[in-house]
Amino acid sequence: MGSQHRSIGLALGVLFLASCAGSSIDNSAANAPLPEAANEPQEAADAAIVVTGSRISANQKAMRAEGYPMALPPPPPPAPGMSGNWSPPYHDEGRDKFTNFAENSFHIVREAPVSTFSIDVDTASYSWVRASLNQKLLPQPAAVRTEEMINYFHYDYARPQTTAQPFSTNVAVFPSPWAKGRKLVRIGIRGYDVQRAARPRANLVFLIDTSGSMQEPNKLPLVQRSLNMLLDELDPRDTVAIVTYAGYAGTALQPTPVAQKERIRAVIDGLGAGGSTAGAEGIRQAYNLAEQNLDRGGVNRVILATDGDFNVGITDQGELKGYIERERGKGVFLSVLGFGMGNYNDALMQTLAQNGNGTAAYIDTAQEARKTLVEEAGSTLFTIAKDVKIQVEFNPRAVAEYRLIGYETRALNRDDFDNDKVDAGDVGSGQTVTALYEVVPVGGPSVMGASRYAGTEGPRCNACELGFVKIRYKLPKSDTSRLISTPINAGVQFASFDAAPRDARFATAVAGFAELLRGGRYTGPLTYDDVLRIASAARGTDEYGYRSEFLQLVRNAKGARSIAQLGE
Repeated sequence: MGSQHRSIGLALGVLFLASCAGSSIDNSAANAPLPEAANEPQEAADAAIVVTGSRISANQKAMRAEGYPMALPPPPPPAPGMSGNWSPPYHDEGRDKFTNFAENSFHIVREAPVSTFSIDVDTASYSWVRASLNQKLLPQPAAVRTEEMINYFHYDYARPQTTAQPFSTNVAVFPSPWAKGRKLVRIGIRGYDVQRAARPRANLVFLIDTSGSMQEPNKLPLVQRSLNMLLDELDPRDTVAIVTYAGYAGTALQPTPVAQKERIRAVIDGLGAGGSTAGAEGIRQAYNLAEQNLDRGGVNRVILATDGDFNVGITDQGELKGYIERERGKGVFLSVLGFGMGNYNDALMQTLAQNGNGTAAYIDTAQEARKTLVEEAGSTLFTIAKDVKIQVEFNPRAVAEYRLIGYETRALNRDDFDNDKVDAGDVGSGQTVTALYEVVPVGGPSVMGASRYAGTEGPRCNACELGFVKIRYKLPKSDTSRLISTPINAGVQFASFDAAPRDARFATAVAGFAELLRGGRYTGPLTYDDVLRIASAARGTDEYGYRSEFLQLVRNAKGARSIAQLGE
């Protein structure tokens, strides 16, 4: 009996000790200090601002209030040259920012015969549309910029022969596939292809967003992979510096020759994410490094990799624009690589790239990184002409109405064309640029309707020029523009759509697809099936499979559209 009591007593003692130990563990965990990143001040006040810094969920807050321990995964290594607190990963939804714009409408030639715009070689819109459609989601209309959809693809225009005139021009006129009686005017240009051996030295600064919002797999890890790809394309005599920014900015790597590739790669691979987003301060430091290592005969460029949100320092787009314009005048250009979805600030990225004499690309996959930074490294880094503007004057005896398809955010005033102080887009080595106009010939089906008091226009002229194309540009190191021009005459007209050049038909399919995604205001009876038919017939050799991928995106849009209709 005594033995039994001793056994019971021993058991109760063990349970008591275990209970005390458990209580001690719970209390110590509950009272342990939490990482500072999870205790950001004024979090509630900042909720109205687009914040890409550290966040904790409402569920985590409730658990903390009840005294539950907050188990966090181990932090990644901090960014070199910086110390900061790591925050748990999170994902924003529906906070992507795009600049809304009205679709170009038709103009009456007798009232406004001249159309002027800056070229646009950005491709960010296409990649964003693809990322959305691959999730079976239709992109928001403001995210669809038709010219960027068209210019995502390379077109086989004739090559220019010398850098003295770094463009070839290609014009074609053919019937519209979606509006009987209308025609499309395709204007294509191709930049001179600088051979690798003749490329100037590159002085590059990688400006990398390491804020808390960059922790997701399609953000900082993809940035690291992308920049490593670009590193392999550079010449040993090029230099690379690295600036990172989160709650504050820091220099992770001073300008280093690419000959020391493994040293550069080690810094890229060692980056970690956490904190708020002091992007403006990062831009200042990046420009300072580029200027310290400025090569007057080479390429001086800051490459910004970010999800696009600045919430510390200069956050006003106008102020940032002015700063970048001033730096552009010193010979340092800015290009932007966008990453991620959920809080992507496309509006800011477009502002930065357009005013920094650079391009804006959106990297949604490793394959896109390879296209932008490996296959098209020359055009991404090496500018062959800057401030490129196109002006088209239509002949009122041959054309009654016209509209420019896309380029809404690149419109210029008529007198901007000859004004060398007005900034415009740049063209990189070997790059192609395409623009499409939809025109109504005199006597054709009018879009605008007749005017009661319209003046007489003279006899219709079927054999006349439809118009005249002028292209103005500056060589990379010049502040004085040059002019090239070409007529739109009978020699570039095709009697049927099927007889038009293959690349012109494919560009038309892409334009029609973009217009459908934006609502199809002017595309009449055109359907996704029509786009598939046109694009399939004009796909061509498709060496890298990008045109085949486009066909799949059209199919995805059909499915996404059906799902959206079911939910209405």
